[in-house]
Amino acid sequence: MKVSLGADHAGFPYKQLVHDAITALGHEVIDCGTHSTDPVDFPDITAATCIPVLDGRADRAILVCGTGAGAIMAANKIRGIRCGLANEPYSAHQSVEHDDANAIALGAWLAPRAFVAEIVASFLNATFDDDEDTRRRVAKLNALDDRTVPLVLT
Repeated sequence: MKVSLGADHAGFPYKQLVHDAITALGHEVIDCGTHSTDPVDFPDITAATCIPVLDGRADRAILVCGTGAGAIMAANKIRGIRCGLANEPYSAHQSVEHDDANAIALGAWLAPRAFVAEIVASFLNATFDDDEDTRRRVAKLNALDDRTVPLVLT
């Protein structure tokens, strides 16, 4: 699997941990920046990290920022990206299994260093459940991109 990896300046201190966790699982990393703690704009890093997923150069993306909140907001504005917040392992695999996530955001200020490898493994080893309920829900998520879903609860 090829995994695009990007971190803003707040996430940079965790970037090597995530990189090492990806390669320890036998996967290839596409490094999308940043390369220091010098300030950068997280939407730029998010776009650079998600584009390889959209154009087929990467299978999944991992974004690292301070809390994960900025990265997840930016990623989910990109049509074709479904990004989950994964500051612990359960959310990392659940976002793939039930929401067909192709990206996760990880918060360097919130996720314990000791959990990083497990979070990465949970995300990369997860597969979409692909049952009727999850397919229906993901179709509704995709329809939100076009605002074609009626705003009613079903």
